[in-house]
Amino acid sequence: MDIHCRLLFSGMALTVLMFTGFCVAAADVSASQIDSIFSSVTSKTEPGLAVLVRKGGQTVFERGYGMRDLRSDLPIDVHTNFRLASCSKQFTATAIMLLVHDGKLHYEDRLTDIFPEFPAYGKEITIRNLLNHTAGLQSYEEALRKKYPDTDWENIPQIQDEGVLAIMEEQTGTKFPPGSKWEYSNGGYELLANVVRKVSGEPFEDFLRQRIFEPLRMDHTLVYKYGKNKVVDRAYGYTKNANVWLETDQSPTSATLGDGAVYTSVDDLIKWDDALRNHTLLSQQEFQPAITPAAVSEGAVDPHNPQEGYGFGWFLDSYRGHRRMWHTGETIGFLTVIERFPEDNLTIVVLANRTDLNPKDLAQKVADLYFPESGKARQN
Repeated sequence: MDIHCRLLFSGMALTVLMFTGFCVAAADVSASQIDSIFSSVTSKTEPGLAVLVRKGGQTVFERGYGMRDLRSDLPIDVHTNFRLASCSKQFTATAIMLLVHDGKLHYEDRLTDIFPEFPAYGKEITIRNLLNHTAGLQSYEEALRKKYPDTDWENIPQIQDEGVLAIMEEQTGTKFPPGSKWEYSNGGYELLANVVRKVSGEPFEDFLRQRIFEPLRMDHTLVYKYGKNKVVDRAYGYTKNANVWLETDQSPTSATLGDGAVYTSVDDLIKWDDALRNHTLLSQQEFQPAITPAAVSEGAVDPHNPQEGYGFGWFLDSYRGHRRMWHTGETIGFLTVIERFPEDNLTIVVLANRTDLNPKDLAQKVADLYFPESGKARQN
């Protein structure tokens, strides 16, 4: 297989062809070091992953490994579109922040301000609570299981954003007083997608396309909605069972948009990374709430990891003493991670269409190349 790979050494360029993508070596970390992390766990004949590493605003490594579709034997490259799963939440949060920018919404608005028919418990839930997972909402996934108690999960009919709103309107209260604790909630981001639709007057997927993807020229990024649009260069999700790869691409929650329906490629995520670094869509001040850890009244946000916080669509912590904003995504057939180290100008993205690898661990192995321990205890 030909390889297209450009290595930069003291102003001297060496160009080699790479079929699966484009990669560049940083001055202090070589492309071969990064490549060895991923080539050692992937195969040309199996589902795989796409990798992006950026340093100082420059792409230093970009490559695909394995197959995007075993039916057609198409290889993964830098343009292959993966379902981001929960990494999509950063785009949902940005849509809300853009509506705040427009003056159409405020973070302290109550859920009942947007949906007057919502049950009384919504009077205590703010947009901020939904964004930082402090609303205490009941799980819509658990409600689905209760609705279909005799049906295997994969055979439950798919639910959409409006259906999640309806489930939440059937509930009588929250798990805990909003703002008192932190608990990760897909349902909160589904409600946020409904807020975007209601406040903007546009379908959620159209708002993201018009206000985020098109301005940034993320031409192949979209919120996938079956029957309405098509994912080009699409990776299909796979799960290995008894040493056989099964296509496991859709689940009952695959039609929900706000919590995980964005499809994109590592090549388009270069533009997203540039926009975050350069404050293209929102000013630095407007973006600050997204990287401010949630405050709760009952101690640490996550009692299992008191160093960890959550902003708007981002986990916030440090790794080896370096401040980090990150998110993972997990859905049937896909695992993803986006890790950004703003003070170090380092971004690492790993998108996988298989569930037997851990993209976060792989991304941290890349980070380890840039952040030697130097005697410091490793923080995970």
